[in-house]
Amino acid sequence: MFGTTVRCLAKKSKPKMGPVVLNTPPEQRQTITRTLFDIIKEHGPITVANTWERVKEVGLKDLTSKNHMKIVLRWMRERQKVRLVCNHVGAHKQFLYTTWFTKPATPPKKPS
Repeated sequence: MFGTTVRCLAKKSKPKMGPVVLNTPPEQRQTITRTLFDIIKEHGPITVANTWERVKEVGLKDLTSKNHMKIVLRWMRERQKVRLVCNHVGAHKQFLYTTWFTKPATPPKKPS
């Protein structure tokens, strides 16, 4: 019991995450966010992997990598352009991006 207490007190807490700052020019940022928003609006709720596939199909040259897209999506989440929804399927979780205007799909209830 004493060892557990010492271990818990010895751990450092996680640093708080600051707001995302995009270093891209405003015109480029607007192009990226509009394209991502249109993809999420048309195909959403959608996963990050499927979003990246759609971006590659569209041929958006401003996004350099999937990691860059994730940063932009986080920036959009902070500004409440899109939201992140967790979909539980049994023991698995699936995180989906959707717009604020789409209603979440509720699974059909089983008759008792």
